[in-house]
Amino acid sequence: MCADDFGLHISVDEAIVELARLGRLSGAGCLVDGPSFAESAESLRSSGLQCGLHLNFTEALGAEGVFMPLGQLVRACWARRLDPVHVRRQIVHQLDRYEAVLGCAPHYVDGHQHVHQFPQIREALIDELARRYPTAGSRPWLRSTLAGHQAGMPLNLRVKSAIIATLGASRHGRLARGQGFRLNRALLGVYDFTGGASGYAHLLAAWLAAAREGDLIMCHPAMRAVPGDALGEQRRAEYDVWASAQTGKWLREHNVAIGPLFTP
Repeated sequence: MCADDFGLHISVDEAIVELARLGRLSGAGCLVDGPSFAESAESLRSSGLQCGLHLNFTEALGAEGVFMPLGQLVRACWARRLDPVHVRRQIVHQLDRYEAVLGCAPHYVDGHQHVHQFPQIREALIDELARRYPTAGSRPWLRSTLAGHQAGMPLNLRVKSAIIATLGASRHGRLARGQGFRLNRALLGVYDFTGGASGYAHLLAAWLAAAREGDLIMCHPAMRAVPGDALGEQRRAEYDVWASAQTGKWLREHNVAIGPLFTP
């Protein structure tokens, strides 16, 4: 169970640390150029979570680099129009920043809006990770976006999960495994960021019922909505649901244990 976007703002960071305290998370992916990342780093280090790099090519967050809207990035990657030198430089910068602030290598690497699996980015990322962490025991695991079991999911969300996987899951998985990297079995938690707490609770119940050993459920919680964050109200809804006693009941009913997918 991994929360994305640590470092985006304090409200996200506080929610992630509190859910860790409640035993509802196993990992947190970091936006290392986010405005609150360095400020909140100590609380994350003390949380007991596995910490990951949430590789970012779509939101500048005040940093210089290759950043563009998701649709534009998809077209540029599939047309192989990105400058490979700039792509590699951005990956190196974000890994350097992660290590400098947290003082260790990431436990895992995934992508903001799943960019880590896109052509050009995935090759540069896997190559840099293999160079930087040459021994198997030191290598982070990587997020696969292959869709998990979709029982109970509306058609539009099943389609969205399939589209995300089509954007690179198979090729990314083959490249990663060929270099000795481990990946989760499948991904759950894909939805359209609508529905409030009641809608999200319905989805979470279905994801927990569908989860299999080795699956990863992603979430995007925050303690409160923050002006300028388009997902602010829904982030708060996700937090409320994950922190609830009802979720604890679902975890017990479905015999779901939240823990690290892989240990060093």
